[in-house]
Amino acid sequence: MSSARALSAALAVTVLTAFTWPADSADGSPDHPGRQEPQWALTALDAREAWRTTRGAGVTVAVLDTGVDASHPDLAGAVVEGPDLTGTARRRSLWGRHGTAMASVIAGRGHGGGRSPGVTGIAPAATVLSVRVALENHDPRRGRGRERGRDALARGIRYAADHGARVISMSLGGGGGSWKGSAAEERAVRYALGRGAVLVASSGNDGAGPNRRNFPAAYPGVIAVGAVDERMRVTSFSNRQDYLSVVAPGSGILTADGPDSYVVGDGTSSAAALVAGVAALVRAAFPELGPAEVRRAVERGTVHAPADGHDPAYGHGVVNAARALEEAAGIRRRPLRASAPRWTPPGPLVDAVLSRRAVCVLLVLLVLALTVHRLTRRRSGTSGFPGPR
Repeated sequence: MSSARALSAALAVTVLTAFTWPADSADGSPDHPGRQEPQWALTALDAREAWRTTRGAGVTVAVLDTGVDASHPDLAGAVVEGPDLTGTARRRSLWGRHGTAMASVIAGRGHGGGRSPGVTGIAPAATVLSVRVALENHDPRRGRGRERGRDALARGIRYAADHGARVISMSLGGGGGSWKGSAAEERAVRYALGRGAVLVASSGNDGAGPNRRNFPAAYPGVIAVGAVDERMRVTSFSNRQDYLSVVAPGSGILTADGPDSYVVGDGTSSAAALVAGVAALVRAAFPELGPAEVRRAVERGTVHAPADGHDPAYGHGVVNAARALEEAAGIRRRPLRASAPRWTPPGPLVDAVLSRRAVCVLLVLLVLALTVHRLTRRRSGTSGFPGPR
């Protein structure tokens, strides 16, 4: 599968409406106590409690998407511009809307414009590294740009891992009829994990239809994220697969859009971006933890966990930022299982070594026994050997 491979930006369009802030919401501070809806996801993820520990400062989150508009008020000073790997020129009306939305969910500063409080991300002090690997869903060049942007996602993953990204967020789906993944992308995922990056991806938005395996979410080692609504119910569009890791808010999510504008939408894209932000919080608080430990903290820190611990629709449960940090603290205190010595069943070589040791020990014991016996006989006036007659 080649990428920009008509990668479909996985924002569902069942609800995609422009948003205008009420006139009385003038305070732009992320700590404003009056800020409630429509950023209900921050409450659901227990963001304020998590922010008592960290806001994600010092962590770079790579947003592999359609590009990020660094001039948006909510992202001012938060974005580092990476390469454009799609091989297509930027057209203002066709560039960066989806990527800007995801970046605001992760690291929005809540500045807004005028009297707007703007959007606050789940990790509002993190840095965004923007790498353009996909075209917008409505861009007519998607099919034509495939070859020029060959393996864009794989190259983007490697670029992010090599340029300081501790978390890689991929709110993307396999478009263009290709749902089988690619060897290049899978190798890139392994490479990034080896470099210590946490990879997060959306599970996909065709759960109510074909419910196909979605890449990059289906690659081993990637945290695959589904979507829930405000009642913590799995949304109809969220893909249900056995590799699903967790779910997060993905319905009625407010995001940045064009210049100084906002949009409310549904999709597993926003859910994945939220989880990437939670991973950034864990990495900021516990930088020594590796990708597997961060994933474990996110999964163990969920709420509303299924009775069996995991299911294809709900994963391990709904992600919770504060609980993920608590789990990460516990993981740091516990010795890593990988460092514990493992018992290995004896093989031929081990058997031979043990046999030689056993023979040596027996010989030493025999010599000691004979020596003791001889000394004892001498003390009693007799020799242990017959004397001359």
